[in-house]
Amino acid sequence: LLVSVQVHGQGGVKFQNWAKTYGSSPELYFQPTSVEEIREILDMARQRDKRVKVVGGGHSPSDIACTDDFMIQMGKMNRVLKVDKEKQQVTVEGGIFLSDLNVELNKHGLALANLGAVSEVAAAGVIGTGTHNTGIKHGILPTQVVALTLLTASGEILECSESINADIFQAARLHLGCLGVVLTVTFQCVPQFHLHEVAFPSTLTEVLDHLEDHLKRSQYFRFLWFPHSENVSVIYQDPTNKPPSSSANWLWDYAVGYYLLEFLLWISTFVPSLVRWINRFFFWLLFSSRVENIAISYKIFNYECRFKQHVQDWAIPIEKTKEALLELKAALENNPKMVAHYPVEVRFARGDEIWLSPCFQRDSCYMNIIMYRPYGKNVPRLNYWLTYEGIMKKHGGRPHWAKAHSCTRKDFEKMYPAFPKFCSIREKLDPTGIFLNTYLEKVFY
Repeated sequence: LLVSVQVHGQGGVKFQNWAKTYGSSPELYFQPTSVEEIREILDMARQRDKRVKVVGGGHSPSDIACTDDFMIQMGKMNRVLKVDKEKQQVTVEGGIFLSDLNVELNKHGLALANLGAVSEVAAAGVIGTGTHNTGIKHGILPTQVVALTLLTASGEILECSESINADIFQAARLHLGCLGVVLTVTFQCVPQFHLHEVAFPSTLTEVLDHLEDHLKRSQYFRFLWFPHSENVSVIYQDPTNKPPSSSANWLWDYAVGYYLLEFLLWISTFVPSLVRWINRFFFWLLFSSRVENIAISYKIFNYECRFKQHVQDWAIPIEKTKEALLELKAALENNPKMVAHYPVEVRFARGDEIWLSPCFQRDSCYMNIIMYRPYGKNVPRLNYWLTYEGIMKKHGGRPHWAKAHSCTRKDFEKMYPAFPKFCSIREKLDPTGIFLNTYLEKVFY
């Protein structure tokens, strides 16, 4: 007996990503609570010849989640389904926010071994775009996924893991939202742990000349470079047994690191040469002394993204780190009109076997560049953006899927040896392209 579930889509909902840099007005917006409802939505879309886009936290700084047709927001499918203490694994619904999962895991004495900066993101979305953090012994976040279930365009549910549907599994661990609806995800966890974070000043020359040492010395090593200067803030994060403590001053950090910075960056939109001064001034103000924090792991991994921004983040082979960063520095020095906000954040990740992972089969360095939008105002960035992309491409870079980039199918075919394999699985699972949108058409056509 088939029970018909009445699904109701809302009209007139405006979708915007977190940075408000991209948005769309879906014809109908759904917040399903069950698999049956999602099946109904897919049926309705098929009957009306509409496409469907599934979205979680809407954090991606690109139009990867945008659609004018049907949008499914997974926020109501956010339960923890199973905690396997013995295997240290947790199975969750695709719509759960990592911020909620972190708290739940903590209750069971577990944690995720690595997390990105933001936790207001859904489990299925985090893996869909290849979210990463840093640590040369750690892969991007999808490498922590040991199984998942996928609802395909035809309404079939596929269980995927290393042993079942192994090919689909290697595609779906970084799925771009184009293979189906990710219903559940099983993460490999580790015993809960505290992190000791130490941030200290250094110079670009020192860090690049002793990169190997830094990578060996700290499990989650990253550094921030302040463009238009030699200034670097080195950040070490390592597991510890010491009790939580903090030498950070939130009020100071907020008053200065947020309000004053935004105001000065706004002024710099009229006098661009101020940016050089701002980068140096803030380094001196906030990053020139040693700061230490100890807290439960997820509180150290997560940090405030401050205000609205445009970002690019490409992964290059780790051995190209020094060369690429020095080229970026030289480009800024040789072009006084080009300004770059701080920081350029440099992180590292272990190679993996996930088909569309920017770290596919190679240890990588992620180089994240940023331009803030003070009070929502756009700062000219085209020159900087293109210069950076040129350097990244030259060194065999691959763009972060969630961030804005100008690559097309031709580029991806060169970058990803497994790209044709991914395409054939996508075509098999979604022959009519119900899960495509403008962003994905650039990727696949």
